[in-house]
Amino acid sequence: MKRILITGSGGQIGSELVTSLRERYGADAVLATDIRPPSKTVCDSGPTAILDAQDQNAVAQATVAHGTDTIFHLAAILSAVGETNPDLAYQINMGTLRSVLEVARLEKCSVFTPSSIAVFGPTSPKENTPQNTVMRPTTIYGVTKVAGELLCDYYHRKYGVDTRGVRYPGLISYGTPPGGGTTDWAVDIFVQAVKKHSYACFLKEDTTLPMMYMPDAVEASIQLMEADPDSLIHRNAFNVTAMHLNPQTLTKEIKKHIPTFQIEYKVDQHRESIAQSWPRTIDDSAARLEWGWSPKYDLADMTEEIINELSRSV
Repeated sequence: MKRILITGSGGQIGSELVTSLRERYGADAVLATDIRPPSKTVCDSGPTAILDAQDQNAVAQATVAHGTDTIFHLAAILSAVGETNPDLAYQINMGTLRSVLEVARLEKCSVFTPSSIAVFGPTSPKENTPQNTVMRPTTIYGVTKVAGELLCDYYHRKYGVDTRGVRYPGLISYGTPPGGGTTDWAVDIFVQAVKKHSYACFLKEDTTLPMMYMPDAVEASIQLMEADPDSLIHRNAFNVTAMHLNPQTLTKEIKKHIPTFQIEYKVDQHRESIAQSWPRTIDDSAARLEWGWSPKYDLADMTEEIINELSRSV
């Protein structure tokens, strides 16, 4: 990677990925784009552009003008929001991906496209979910992610496009507000713990899901794109995880730092049903073997860092 374009740079992942890539490759090397104006932090640290990733011509123009060799395609509508407007979720998630892949084919770019544990469904194994297994999702977000994995594989096989991706688990961060995902409870719980010492959770106390702290998710994305292509068997997309959490477990860890913290459960059956269709634990051995994936943060390290950072801003 030498010249990088990011779509959806204003989202939960994009905002932190921009910073990491600019630190690694130089500020001018990373063009941060989004359909909305980027944050002041992103604008002040390097080049930015307003870009509708559904518009293939606009994507092509930005790609050529920047001299892009690698595209991180993050623009998407997430699980819970997608269920409120399935047509829009399909249009955005598939339309933007098709635009980016076509531009990558014509301009000889590599492409990173994130997938998700949402590709799995009720008939997938719930424990130690394998890299290759049944994928019959029950959300439009999951449907678009399965289709996206297959489309990326097709562009690699048919046209030789260097497509790569990971299946993100639930992602936890403190830098960007939740973006409409089913795992957003694990972001908001920290904010409310520091501000109010209480949280009303929309999932059941024992609903367990694979999770990862955002710095590990960003590092996994970059590591995969830096990996020797000859070492990659799966490409689209690798299971990755760092920990497996439920609200009860995370509450116990938070209480070590905020003993007065209290949680109550106001279960949202819509989001609970989505969570129940996903794996409880996943097997990411393929990523570990093929490109050396290994998370840096465990539950204790992540919790301590997030609470310390949030406490400074309250």
